[in-house]
Amino acid sequence: MCALHGSGGLGNVGHLEFARMLANQGFCVVVPHYFESTGTVWADNATILREFARWMGTISDALDFTAKDEKADDSRIGLVGFSLGAYLALSLGSQQQRVKAVVDFFGGMPDHFAERLNGMPPVLILHGAADFVVPVTEAHKIAELLESRKLPYEMKLYENAGHGFRGLDMMDAGQRTFIFLKRHLG
Repeated sequence: MCALHGSGGLGNVGHLEFARMLANQGFCVVVPHYFESTGTVWADNATILREFARWMGTISDALDFTAKDEKADDSRIGLVGFSLGAYLALSLGSQQQRVKAVVDFFGGMPDHFAERLNGMPPVLILHGAADFVVPVTEAHKIAELLESRKLPYEMKLYENAGHGFRGLDMMDAGQRTFIFLKRHLG
């Protein structure tokens, strides 16, 4: 299991706490700080466009490294991404058959990956309907794309949530994530 931070890096302790929660439930979880590969502290749009492919490579390398760990099972790789991390998770999931499940927290998929999409593991889309950073239209685009290709997905939109979840929304998203990952990763 790989948990991927957003454009603020590892500064969002909520993402780290979420990864810890998954680890406490028995998942082997790594949180690669993929920004280190490019010296990035905060990712603006120009940085994202310039470094996206390199970050994908760094995350893939982290998966390779983790697969060697005796606690890990490389036949049950899942990705949980937050915002930018969700864009990366969905992109990697579309390219690497070893990825068996993807959880998208308020992210999306770059157009060039969507246009070439041939396969994808099961995807759980979790998005706030009031998100002004990554508009909810991104969640709908992913759902429509997966639906058109007859690829498995689930989607939950949180009516009053913006970019990030709190309180009961986060509890619900956490429970949905756990159930989804247990179902698809065993």
